Amino acid sequence: MFATLHDGARIDVHVHGEGPALLLPVDPRPADDGPAAEALRAWGGEPGLGFNLIKGLEDRFRVVAFDYEGHCLAVPKKDLTPANVAADLLAVADAAGADTFAYYGYSWLAMVGLQLAIRSDRVDTLVMGGYPPIDGPYREMLAVTEAAWEYARNPAPPAENVTPGDWDNATPSASPAQTGQFMALYQELQEFDDRAVTLDIPRLCFAGSEDTIVYSDKWGGVTVDVAGPFLRSRADMEAKGWEVRVLDGLDHMGAMRSAVVLPILTGWVGRQG
Repeated sequence: MFATLHDGARIDVHVHGEGPALLLPVDPRPADDGPAAEALRAWGGEPGLGFNLIKGLEDRFRVVAFDYEGHCLAVPKKDLTPANVAADLLAVADAAGADTFAYYGYSWLAMVGLQLAIRSDRVDTLVMGGYPPIDGPYREMLAVTEAAWEYARNPAPPAENVTPGDWDNATPSASPAQTGQFMALYQELQEFDDRAVTLDIPRLCFAGSEDTIVYSDKWGGVTVDVAGPFLRSRADMEAKGWEVRVLDGLDHMGAMRSAVVLPILTGWVGRQG
């Protein structure tokens, strides 16, 4: 099946299993053994992550999987606002016949899950991974995406012999349209006050304790510190009704792996249902 998004583009929607609906913005394809998979492994990623999550969840949930990030890269949006992203996610739920649903997203897809939850009462459970619900790095992410957009417009020769994990010297291959849509999204979020958010649904957030990336001036000269708010503002998050998990020793890539995420989703989201 497919959903029609705010710009008229269609996105494939894959439904697996039976039970409470869980919206899962992931690439549903299984892993391959090609060069791209090997490069992803070298950088700490997990080829076939979405496929592995679906397989681990489909015996407990009606998993509604859709590769929103991959779609945005393939069909860049001219108006990727928080409201339009929320509308897109609801269109996916509509296509799958999910009146209410749980939502799990990681990194920027966690952040837009929060935007969805404050705009729609159809979200009955929210899990945010790799992005703090309080004191999120909106300013820092704007600086990084602005730098990526400028780089895409005026690319430099790629750095040689970049060590896996050296994000500062990594050479992006995204186009101006691809990077520009995310820059526009973070521009729209500069006035967003996540401390003012009030939600009355079960919600959990988690991140690795080592989830911090320091960027040089080439990428905005900022530190994208995801772990920091979890460590400094945990009491504030819990006072707002969040269940908080800090995963010791894991960085941004490590905390998104299926072996880490599946026990959280099956053990916590399942209890909420």
